[in-house]
Amino acid sequence: MISQLFDLTGRVALVTGGNKGLGKAMARGLAEAGADVIIASRHEDQLREALREILAETGRRGAYLVADVGKREDLLRLARSALETFGRVDILINNAGMNVPQSIDTITDEVWDRMLAVNLTSAMILSRELVPQMKERRWGRIVHISSILGQVSKEKRNAYSATKAALMGLARASAIDLGPYNITVNCIAPGPFLTDMPMSLLTDAEKQAFAQRTALGRWAEPRELVGPILLLCSEAGSYITGQTLFVDGGWLAR
Repeated sequence: MISQLFDLTGRVALVTGGNKGLGKAMARGLAEAGADVIIASRHEDQLREALREILAETGRRGAYLVADVGKREDLLRLARSALETFGRVDILINNAGMNVPQSIDTITDEVWDRMLAVNLTSAMILSRELVPQMKERRWGRIVHISSILGQVSKEKRNAYSATKAALMGLARASAIDLGPYNITVNCIAPGPFLTDMPMSLLTDAEKQAFAQRTALGRWAEPRELVGPILLLCSEAGSYITGQTLFVDGGWLAR
């Protein structure tokens, strides 16, 4: 049955930044497909309500863990606590990220270091800590959420573009390391999605320009990332690894 290709019953997924936006939408999609879900972020109040909405009418188990993915000690605790919660993590979605626009001649050390920690180092550490138990079961899915700005860029996106491009390289290398253990590693690179980050950073003119550049002429809703994440996290995508899937409404086609 085709539906069985996307069935995640019995799997456990960890989604960082799962309290809102793309992370919350992906977590909900994974739960609907049968996975038990753990979401993590710094904001316990948001996590509590998000988890309720994610699990509603799915019949799945879930948990939230409070962690700052920009801190190594929090990441180690997060990985350990996730394994203790359900005894395993089969699917890792490295979604948490940040963007502080600064030109190359004004970027501060503090912003650079924080963005590398949140956007890139967190993906490495969580992968490193969770891969051993995936190897034992010879099954795993790791997806880093990159961006079209890892492929192209715009003004003042030095640190952001650097980290998002690095995630693509990390996925390619990890895919080679982990392929013999039936663990796939990929990136999703979203284009213009209606989430808090771009809405807070872009001017109205920039928002309109992004929409007009897409082939579809609009911004995407977070729910439109569910199909791609289910593909890469299920048996449907079992032969896809080391790749970056651009989900951009045709933005890069121009």
